[in-house]
Amino acid sequence: MVARHEDGTEWVVPGFWAGGEVWRVRFAPQRSGKHSVRTVCSDSTESGLHGFESEFVAVDYAGDNPLLRKGPLRVAADRRHFEHEDGSPFLWLGDTWWMGLSKRMDWPRGFQTLAMDRAEKGYNLIQIVAGPYPDMTAFDARAANEAGFAWTADFGEINPEYYNFADRRIAYLVESGLVPAIVACWGYHLLEMGIDKVKRHWRNLIARYGAYPVVWILAGETGMPFYLSETKEADTEKLREAWTEVARYVREVDPFHRPLTAHPRQDGRLEVVDDSVLDFDMLQTGHGDRVSLPHTVAAVSRSRAAEPQMPTLVGEVCYEGIGESCRQEVQRMLFWTSMLSGAAGHTYGANGIWQVNTPEQPYGPSPHGLAWGGPSWQDAAQLPGSRQIGLGKRLLERFEWWKMEPHPEWVKGRYTDESPMGAYAAGIPGKLRIVYWPSAFAADTIQGIEPGVQYRAYLFSPINAEEIDLGEITPDDNGVWKMPLGAAGWHVMPIFQDWVLVMEVESCLELWSATRFQLH
Repeated sequence: MVARHEDGTEWVVPGFWAGGEVWRVRFAPQRSGKHSVRTVCSDSTESGLHGFESEFVAVDYAGDNPLLRKGPLRVAADRRHFEHEDGSPFLWLGDTWWMGLSKRMDWPRGFQTLAMDRAEKGYNLIQIVAGPYPDMTAFDARAANEAGFAWTADFGEINPEYYNFADRRIAYLVESGLVPAIVACWGYHLLEMGIDKVKRHWRNLIARYGAYPVVWILAGETGMPFYLSETKEADTEKLREAWTEVARYVREVDPFHRPLTAHPRQDGRLEVVDDSVLDFDMLQTGHGDRVSLPHTVAAVSRSRAAEPQMPTLVGEVCYEGIGESCRQEVQRMLFWTSMLSGAAGHTYGANGIWQVNTPEQPYGPSPHGLAWGGPSWQDAAQLPGSRQIGLGKRLLERFEWWKMEPHPEWVKGRYTDESPMGAYAAGIPGKLRIVYWPSAFAADTIQGIEPGVQYRAYLFSPINAEEIDLGEITPDDNGVWKMPLGAAGWHVMPIFQDWVLVMEVESCLELWSATRFQLH
């Protein structure tokens, strides 16, 4: 379909097969005003599909859904963060539901319940696969939804009924204020499907969901061969070349130009042979509990320094509970250290949700024979890390977080590769400083405080959002300030846990929490 605004702007919007003799087109007007539409079919003699013309008038949205009121996402002009179409900054906080379109997460009591839970906790994006899944072959029974698989046997045809059921789930995410970050499929399936069918697969996704405020993820672990492949290196090179071609195709076909990235084995830039096809960089940085911390910080910093410049974020790390480890304290560490190292957001995940364990049927083994284990998705949804990460996002959103830059020099005892449990700092010079200490016995000294700038400070507990007022900051003549002394004369935190220090100039102070209490 060709849609034309009264100012002459045109969009060429692909249609999708909805089953039987039904074809549909979804179009989201980019501006209010009069539009004309005209259908175009490759077979111009097909009177049911070719040459239909109509007009409509689009009016501004008047509701309170931020995705519709502010508009879909795009990369901001600074190439460091995301924003809505109206210019409002968007702090990405995602959750991982790779297999959330399968029938193992039932529709009324499952999918809707989890969406409401995540929206209430402050999440604004869900990463979800809309095609052949990870950790299985393409037609494993665990991948089916109410209408079967995404494709018919041997990748004969797209199964429209599968997507008719998926439609209501994708639409419900948007209705809940959650951006669908749609993964086309897991990367290794391309070697079985072939590049032409992968392009057809992508065209179907763009036609069905491109009108929504979505984000595109080219593939999952894009360049990774199948787990049991005996030609892994050769497969990876084929996959990187092929997925780069597919990325160019997505850019060509998508009339709405939704942001595109690649979910990686390590770094999204390395999953393609030309990283200019990506709009932002996604990282996967390990599932090794605290061992993953230094690699995560190094990967974020390395990505920020790379060219072309683009927003970067961790899209997968340390699912909460995986390996009977990676608990809530690790979730907090990974969120805060990534954000203060310059990430544009963060994606959380819980072991049990991504693979949709149910009480009756755990997911079971992957092709290599190992089962990832974990509780049911219902129990995993209540793991404490998910709420604590949401508290961190809400603290950052009090400030102009998108203007923050890493400033490790602001703290004594900063993290290093050899000592990742040191302090992390970022902020806006002369306005805001935020420091994260993974350990209560970390360094206590803030340095380089600007002459003539009056800061006020408080400690923020990343566990429960309680705040401790530290009052006005009075540095010495060298711009150095130390934390108040504890009862034993040590510069220590009040409770043995991780802490966030917020320093802001008094003219920019926000309303503070009623849970604040004085430090003695």
